[in-house]
Amino acid sequence: MINFKDMPYERPDLDALKQEMQDLTQALRNASNYAEAREVFLKKETSGKHLSTLMNLAMIRHSIDTRDAFYDAENDFWNQAGPELDEYAQAWTEAMLESPFRAEFAAEFGDILFLNAEIDLKSFSPVIIEEMKEENDLATRYNKLLASAQIPFEGGVYTLSQMTSFKTDPDDARRLAAWKAEGQWYKDHQAELDEIYDRMTHLRDAMGRKMGYDGFTQLGYYRMQRNCYTKEDVEQFRAAVRTYLVPIADKVYRQQAKRLGLSYPMNFADNALQFRSGNPRPQGSAEDTLKAGEHFYDALSPETGAFFHLMRDYGLMDVLSTEGKEGGGYCTGLEDYGVPFIFANFNGTAGDVEVVTHEAGHAFAMYTNADRIPTSTIWPGMEACEVHSMSMEFFAEPWAEEFFGPDARKFRYSHLAGALTFIPYGTLVDHFQHVVYEKPEMTPRQRHDTWKELLGVYMPWVRLDDIPFYGDGEGWQRQGHIYGSPFYYIDYCLAQTVSLQFWALIQKDRADAWAHYMAYTRQGGSVTFTELLKNAGLKSPFDPDCLREVCTAADRFLDAYDMTGIE
Repeated sequence: MINFKDMPYERPDLDALKQEMQDLTQALRNASNYAEAREVFLKKETSGKHLSTLMNLAMIRHSIDTRDAFYDAENDFWNQAGPELDEYAQAWTEAMLESPFRAEFAAEFGDILFLNAEIDLKSFSPVIIEEMKEENDLATRYNKLLASAQIPFEGGVYTLSQMTSFKTDPDDARRLAAWKAEGQWYKDHQAELDEIYDRMTHLRDAMGRKMGYDGFTQLGYYRMQRNCYTKEDVEQFRAAVRTYLVPIADKVYRQQAKRLGLSYPMNFADNALQFRSGNPRPQGSAEDTLKAGEHFYDALSPETGAFFHLMRDYGLMDVLSTEGKEGGGYCTGLEDYGVPFIFANFNGTAGDVEVVTHEAGHAFAMYTNADRIPTSTIWPGMEACEVHSMSMEFFAEPWAEEFFGPDARKFRYSHLAGALTFIPYGTLVDHFQHVVYEKPEMTPRQRHDTWKELLGVYMPWVRLDDIPFYGDGEGWQRQGHIYGSPFYYIDYCLAQTVSLQFWALIQKDRADAWAHYMAYTRQGGSVTFTELLKNAGLKSPFDPDCLREVCTAADRFLDAYDMTGIE
């Protein structure tokens, strides 16, 4: 095994790559028996793993420091090369689907291989290559803009991530000032943010129409590889959120306002403070949080212990917030080495612990399934992946004292309450995007007004004055998924619903809950999301009773929570 910093990177020869993919495709078509076809398939797997590793190395190192000239150029290279290579990948996919040995491939590697291949064909055509390149460039431009943020506050200058701790400060005036300072930065860059998204919206609409669809939405669903549910299923889920969850989330915020001694509804800054004495914060340094993570994973299971030590020992995490670093967090894979990588921005809030659990939940799933063939089945769909991460957060709760010390009880309450209040927000993000792509002709101002209107439906507990950026309906521009990964965000909501099932199981029998978790995780991406759940004895979030049951259980738990001594 090699340390991340020592993993070699060299830009591949694009023409040679295209030729190799072309040769492999032709060899697959020329195979006279399954043994020959299988050998070509495995060669393509090896080639694909190496290509993915190089691309992810460049992406990670660019994320860590967007000012690095070398990896900035490499990121630009992959933005252009990726769509060109997609054309050759599509030719391979067509050859697989047309192979006379399809039944043998399915018997050995699973039907999911061909189900997803059929969707892949519907998500790409050579006619949209130039638009895809421009879309990549626009996403990079957005990320670099946010990474460059320098926000003056109380005599210092901070990045967006570094502002997070100020935005939950217990002092009402200081907290509001932090939200206003952050919002002002977005206001100062409003024109560019509007321009980027306006161009993205029209570009994506044009791609969908070039592909023969009625706009972008259907193409967006195919790009997200939705293989077991439809737009109509998502609409029904959103309706269930409005019916069952919004009233419970509203109650959470009413009780919060009472605890804080503030009037309801509260503004965004006041909603961000859960307790008058301050939100739960990790005790100690960033290293202390990582050490607590080690103790948690060592105690949870032998597999998780070995996994987390590997991540630590080989530099497979970059978690400190530094100048020039992209915001947010993610987990990706380095398939040549069979290991994941975690990228994050610690900022001294409870989110740091959630990185150690959430992103590590993704990473553990990849680690568990790293040897799967084909590599496309290492990971399931995005909504299924988010179950790994969001559920792992709940498994960490018994170790809250190690992470939070005296704030552990605060954390357990706020973590469950936060899971419930997040889903309406995430569902709002999804609903907003559906409206945007149904009406691509909207002006930037009309999009902001749409967001503001939907805020009233999904988040009625928010008062929209005090902070102009949020009050003017522009707060969605902080959500990078809307720019870079359209229609992704509902995945978090579906997964959070499943994770609440795990929370309920943990309350009854943690060992049994972990057995269900491993039964879910060990499947990798071998079947669809709904099949993964069924095989692990879990309900689908599309089941009409699922959201109602988990909301009712969580609501009762919060009502009965002992708040003695918590201010």
